[in-house]
Amino acid sequence: MATKTGKDLEDLGALLAEVQALREDVEKKGEDLRREWGKPSELAASRAINLSHYIALRCHDLNELQIKLAARGLSSLGRSEGKVAATLDALIVTLRRLTGESNVPYPGAGLARAGKSELEAEADRLFGKRPKGAPRVRVMATLPPEAATHPELIDNLISAGMDCARINCAHDDAEAWGRMIGHVREASARHERPCKILMDLGGPKCRIQRVKAPPKTRLQRGDRAAIVDEIVDKTRDPIAFTLNFPELVDQLAIGAEVFVDDGKAAARVVSKTPGRAEIEVYASRDKGVRLKSGKGVNFPSTELELPPLTSKDFRDLDFVAEHADLVGFSFVQRVEDVELLQDHLVARAPKREPHGIVLKIETPLAVRNLPRLILQSAAHNPTAVMIARGDLAVELGFARLTEMQEEILWLCEAAHTPVVWATQVLDNYVRDGVASRAEMTDAATAQGAECVMLNKGPYLAEGVAFLRDVLARMDRHFSKKFVRFGSLKAWS
Repeated sequence: MATKTGKDLEDLGALLAEVQALREDVEKKGEDLRREWGKPSELAASRAINLSHYIALRCHDLNELQIKLAARGLSSLGRSEGKVAATLDALIVTLRRLTGESNVPYPGAGLARAGKSELEAEADRLFGKRPKGAPRVRVMATLPPEAATHPELIDNLISAGMDCARINCAHDDAEAWGRMIGHVREASARHERPCKILMDLGGPKCRIQRVKAPPKTRLQRGDRAAIVDEIVDKTRDPIAFTLNFPELVDQLAIGAEVFVDDGKAAARVVSKTPGRAEIEVYASRDKGVRLKSGKGVNFPSTELELPPLTSKDFRDLDFVAEHADLVGFSFVQRVEDVELLQDHLVARAPKREPHGIVLKIETPLAVRNLPRLILQSAAHNPTAVMIARGDLAVELGFARLTEMQEEILWLCEAAHTPVVWATQVLDNYVRDGVASRAEMTDAATAQGAECVMLNKGPYLAEGVAFLRDVLARMDRHFSKKFVRFGSLKAWS
């Protein structure tokens, strides 16, 4: 065995000192963060500790340290999300041994699974125990309106492997929802396969309400239109529209960005008067975008003051609190929003087990507040986070979304919180029965989450089965970020 030179020992000693200083800083900054957050409940305590350590760790640029560790064949901290302190402590022990302290004990072997077991337990609380042989990642499917009158449709979905049925409260009504849920419960019992019910509150989604424009008008680059709080006979603008939240007009400032129809047209506010904001389109599809009632509108550069729950949400909660296993919270942004939903769920269903809450992350403010949102929700309810990539892409920008979805996965793993990967997963397959290559890659990437959501379409059951096959194949190679080095057959 080669003997370490003086230079080797000196380098290892410097590396040890650097990692020890990092560990001390993580502990100190983690304590500061937890003090700022306030004392967590017993349910959220372990999440808060590791989450604070992870945020403190990621305050540092670790690139150079990672290279030095990898050069010595040591952990580069790249899989430390779920167990930050344990990873650093084990690394410190290894470095101390390499510098001559042969009797330093390692942390217990059980710490190697720290974080992972908590995350798996929370996924089980939310989605039920996985059937034997099923992929690690669950599959959620959005029920179409026909599910209320065609029980065989739901039977096919559960046979294909649906683990969670999503009902979008923006569509249909309580009578239809009740029939859908009845069909799910019956099919789940018949197949002896758990299937949870997620009811997704619509939330304060901003949409076009009324439009005044010549027939077949499409907004194109360079066009102008007015957003007004009300369309009346004296409205002079040739193209004008109102919003379902008319008070938003006066919250806009000159220069504010306005995206129409999921970003298919991008505009800026160029002039303002009370009750009116004139916008000019600076980017759009070649054929333009038709202004139509119900189309979504986003304001990515403006922090809007909107109620977290609408009057419709409050009405829907009467049914949701009684029948749903999980509640999807659309456009949640602040800790107070989570507290409001929790209070209303308890008030409507005081005797039942706490509902699971799925925090749908759709705005920059929600991203910034994500650690606090998770801790508040997890203090009282099983909690997951949905990466709602549709609105989030428009709000953050498509380029930023590509890295943000990964950052949310990392943060949620540090918080031992399951993630739902959502929006346009296998959309072509579900609509047309054929997947694109890009869709298959996206579906495989979803292996880093704990659940994947499919939207409705004629080939939804086939999409569920196809997705489960993709996820099962990826399970051979990955456990979240951990690469499994099983034997490869392609080159044998």
